[in-house]
Amino acid sequence: MAEIIQKLIKIIEKPYQALGLGAALAFVILVLYHHSDLDRGYFGPFFTVLHVISGVTWIGLLYYFNLVQIPTVPKIPAELKPAIGKYIAPEALFWFRWSAASTVVTGLIVFASGTAVTNLTILTGALLGLIMAYNVWFIIWPNQKIALGLVPADDEAKAKAARLAMLTSRTNFVLSIPMLYCMVTARLVG
Repeated sequence: MAEIIQKLIKIIEKPYQALGLGAALAFVILVLYHHSDLDRGYFGPFFTVLHVISGVTWIGLLYYFNLVQIPTVPKIPAELKPAIGKYIAPEALFWFRWSAASTVVTGLIVFASGTAVTNLTILTGALLGLIMAYNVWFIIWPNQKIALGLVPADDEAKAKAARLAMLTSRTNFVLSIPMLYCMVTARLVG
């Protein structure tokens, strides 16, 4: 069991692998919960989830630019500003524009499709959401307080707390994909 946990930690340490794991979990739910509706075309809900994830990314970055980056950049010392233009802004703008395009494309696909789901889907989504909320309040936030120095701790404890907070946050990132899948598709009717 410890070996499996270590392998999962290695996966969730890397954002793209964590994204892939979340997508795989959503696909497993898609197959398990919708296998009896094959004739109805259950890929409509799948594209709805892609649409929602794309939209969340697009709007989330829009809010980031307007509420965080733009107001903060003028306060950054001149010697640090090049990092924004060289590393942060290009990556954020890549995701911003492609999530906008993906939102439009998947929205058009969703518009043309219809599906049916079961109540088990909403219960699974709710359970995943509760796990994620627990992680935020009882693991991520207490460890972030240590990592950020809001709670007195030595450097080793701060580093350990930062790592646990990151891994738990990354776990929530993974779980957000199947959770969104369940929450969105549970509201669709064929």
